[in-house]
Amino acid sequence: MTSSAAGRPVPPRAPLKYTAVDDIVEAHTRTKNGFNSRKTRDIAFRKQQLAQLAHMLQDNTARFEEALRADLGRHPNDTHLCELGSCHAHIMHVLKHIDSWTQTKKAPFDIMWYVMSPKVRQEPRGVVLIIAPFNYPIYTSLMPMACAVAAGNTVVLKPSESTMETSALLAELFPKYLDPECYAVVNGAVAETSKLLSLRWDHIFFTGSPTVGKIVATAAAQHLTPVTLELGGKSPVFVDASPSGSNFALAARRILWGKTLNTGQTCMAPDYVLIERSRQDEFVEELRKVYEDFWPAADGGARGSDSLSRIVNERQFDRLKAMLDKTDGKVVLGGECVREELFIAPTVVKDCTGDDSLLADEIFGPILPIVPVDSTEEALAFVNAREHPLALMAFSNDVKYREYNGKSLGYYGFETFSHQRASIDSPGWLDLKPLTGFKYAPLKAADMPFIKFFWGEGPVNLPRAPGTPGADAQKKGWFGVFGL
Repeated sequence: MTSSAAGRPVPPRAPLKYTAVDDIVEAHTRTKNGFNSRKTRDIAFRKQQLAQLAHMLQDNTARFEEALRADLGRHPNDTHLCELGSCHAHIMHVLKHIDSWTQTKKAPFDIMWYVMSPKVRQEPRGVVLIIAPFNYPIYTSLMPMACAVAAGNTVVLKPSESTMETSALLAELFPKYLDPECYAVVNGAVAETSKLLSLRWDHIFFTGSPTVGKIVATAAAQHLTPVTLELGGKSPVFVDASPSGSNFALAARRILWGKTLNTGQTCMAPDYVLIERSRQDEFVEELRKVYEDFWPAADGGARGSDSLSRIVNERQFDRLKAMLDKTDGKVVLGGECVREELFIAPTVVKDCTGDDSLLADEIFGPILPIVPVDSTEEALAFVNAREHPLALMAFSNDVKYREYNGKSLGYYGFETFSHQRASIDSPGWLDLKPLTGFKYAPLKAADMPFIKFFWGEGPVNLPRAPGTPGADAQKKGWFGVFGL
């Protein structure tokens, strides 16, 4: 499909400077020595570095907004909603609870061991490697890093080479705000990541695709390094089509928002919709209404909207375009693809089957296939015949429908072999503007105060480390932070 609407050109980006191999080894050695110096064992030091993370975000908010606009074409509202605001809130949460988290705790009473006073002490693992993806480069870098810092680890961060401006900014700011003996950034692509993975780490935290996750896990196994893998997957959406089942208008609004936030480049985005065959077209019409509401044709449609992000690079664009070109389903909304703008319109494809190109792998883009089924049982069988989804969403007013879809020993061993499945039940009134309605397109600057209030984004009233940006201007005295 084509459109006469004017698009947004991709802004020029400076090539990312990759870290030299020798410098990668030096960063690993430096942070290992930093850990062995035992300075990160000091809770006051950890608090200081967490405060510096918060200052880094706040002092450079405009620069992060600009970098993410260049890398992903993202509106500042979405940047605060999805990254800056949540990272700020998380860092402050960690600062608030670090004292209780790091306390030595008594083990549960056991008559056999009571006289030995068993305790559980939280010990840092050592030198941690964090490998972050391109879709939310600040969130996937600094959220796990804040936890690693709080736990007393040193960290080497490897951000994505696809988000060139953001990765370069992180490399510039880290040594200015954080202790360079303990925290470092390595930039690069496959060769640099391979070098990192050849080294011995005390823990690796990887966020990304299952394909790369296998490579990371294989490399970690060579050193018996523990690994945390935050992987994507195809997240299905069940829409209850029974007469009293679900509010189609609300479901369509939330699904289309979730599918197009960050242009679908979200690990938990709705991947495909399952709905009763007889009401598929009715649901498509609701999607059409929301589509026009989000990106009015009179304002240039989706292509002319600054509320819609862009695909990160040509490789991802070509992958998505190929999936769309091969589908046997019928495109009923969107379909426009403009490679020079890295633009793919929010696209709805109906009448998809299990062997369709759009159902093979995680889409990770703004394309929403609809799979018609004849019953709830068929929908569940469809999902259960595939890899376990990362998330599952069900839209229904029927509690029964929603429920239908729905370390080595002792307790820690039980946790290791159990799935703690998260679940939320989000009422429709939460979509009112002062609550969460500000997330929907068209995005407006006037909604930014709502977003910042939502996350508690405000002045970082914490002392700064000596010698870091802004430290000379602060009042004398280190009161406050170490008492949190």
